[in-house]
Amino acid sequence: MSSEPLISPPLLFRWSVPCLKSTQAWSKSGIELGPEHQIPSFHAELAGGPQFAELRVAWNNEGLLLNLRVTGKKQALWCRDSRLDDSDGLSLWIATRDIQNIHRASRFCHRFIFLPAGGGELLANPIAQLVAINRSREDPKAIPRGTLKIRSEKRADGYLLQAWIPAAALTGFDPQEHPRMGIYYAITDRELGWQTFSLGAEYPFASDPSLWGSLELAGA
Repeated sequence: MSSEPLISPPLLFRWSVPCLKSTQAWSKSGIELGPEHQIPSFHAELAGGPQFAELRVAWNNEGLLLNLRVTGKKQALWCRDSRLDDSDGLSLWIATRDIQNIHRASRFCHRFIFLPAGGGELLANPIAQLVAINRSREDPKAIPRGTLKIRSEKRADGYLLQAWIPAAALTGFDPQEHPRMGIYYAITDRELGWQTFSLGAEYPFASDPSLWGSLELAGA
């Protein structure tokens, strides 16, 4: 008889994580966030999912700041601007309202994709893009090309990615009135697998906000 649980242990909880404020501003050299900004992977800790990356997130009134460090790679990156979902990189779902009781995304729900490469003629440029959420009732406002900022560095065993999501790219972003937001992430890698916030790829977190966690904007 199998000893595997009928449901994934993280599904039994409502997850909430703090997001610390940072006074740093985005620059051409990116931004570096300390370990106190790390967002955990409950799927790795409770369900034995892969853990090969460290995601750090900070906020201020200008928007959200991200650092992603992936380690343990032996193979080359696989990133294509024409195949965002299949590429190595980060998908980040953000809701500017804490809406865990709806099963279809509203206009306050966003999905951002950040790739360390895959753009340009040589596929060497990093990519940052707002993409549609499947089954969404209403999409967030469109943003001009170049609104999202990103830089990346290849490392011997992986890569470092830094990004900025300005407030203008987040429909309904208002930290003072709504300091509790929705969050989910999936770091995908063809070699290393999927590292996610709380549930594995068998769950429809990509289109169901009720499966996301909460991000508490500390100091808002």
